[in-house]
Amino acid sequence: MTAASRFRVTPPKFRWFAFSSFLSMIVIVLTGGAVRLTGSGLGCPDWPTCYRHQIAGSWSIHPLIEYTNRIVTIVLVIVTGVTFVAAWLRTERRRDLIGFSGLLVLGVVADAILGAFVVYSKLNPWLVSLHMILSLAMVIVGAILYHRSKYVYGPGARADVRDPHFRLIARLLWIPFVLVLFAGTATTGSGPHAGAAQGQLVARRLPFSFADAAWVHSVLAVLFLGLVTGLVFAIWRSGVPDALRFGVRRLVLIALVQALIGFTQYITHVPVVLVELHIAGAVSLCIGVTQFHLRQSARDRVPGTRTVA
Repeated sequence: MTAASRFRVTPPKFRWFAFSSFLSMIVIVLTGGAVRLTGSGLGCPDWPTCYRHQIAGSWSIHPLIEYTNRIVTIVLVIVTGVTFVAAWLRTERRRDLIGFSGLLVLGVVADAILGAFVVYSKLNPWLVSLHMILSLAMVIVGAILYHRSKYVYGPGARADVRDPHFRLIARLLWIPFVLVLFAGTATTGSGPHAGAAQGQLVARRLPFSFADAAWVHSVLAVLFLGLVTGLVFAIWRSGVPDALRFGVRRLVLIALVQALIGFTQYITHVPVVLVELHIAGAVSLCIGVTQFHLRQSARDRVPGTRTVA
């Protein structure tokens, strides 16, 4: 075995690198939500250290939660960096896998830098909202990378469109979905969970009422849910392949659960547990919409990856 071949990464092995990066994108969204909901956003007033060049300002709960989230970010930089290197070392090197894994590295680094601005701006609500949107965007990129690591892409690869009409709908579905995401972050940015604990500097909120933002978010969410539900009936009556049926069925179930959580959290005055579940639901919807879009074309599996979903 030559030195070069010893460091080559087979396509089935790279699939696991891609999965690790994808999973790490989900973790950072959930841990970031925990920081906000526990009031730990100002637990560390400095960056990258916690307090006056110290790793940890104290052993109290808020600095520990905030700095743990930063450690998670460092781990994510390492995971995505290793995945990027693995994409270069992959046998049958593919430019798309290198590009998406590199985009993840840039996204995580940008998110970390944005986090520094969030800290030094004392949790500026606009920056906090942008922080959330960027994190969700990285979940989408991670889902695309993982999907592509399992299927053959490139010149000459099979890409049979399952139905041109539903492919167009899948593309257009991103418009109401993105509007729902932006309205959701705006609702959170005007709500009671500013990310700071009692006794700390009170973080500013977005310049509109929580009730108004929640109303706009709910209207857009109902519109999105109605579109997805209508899509279910259209797909079931059209006789399209099972892959599309499975994708839209999963998407509508996630949307229904997310809508139920959103309604419940509003009438119960947004308890932190339900807000964290709503964040998890937003992550699930990002994955569901992405996978539904990707399922519009039938592609061949990469050899050695068929046993894993």
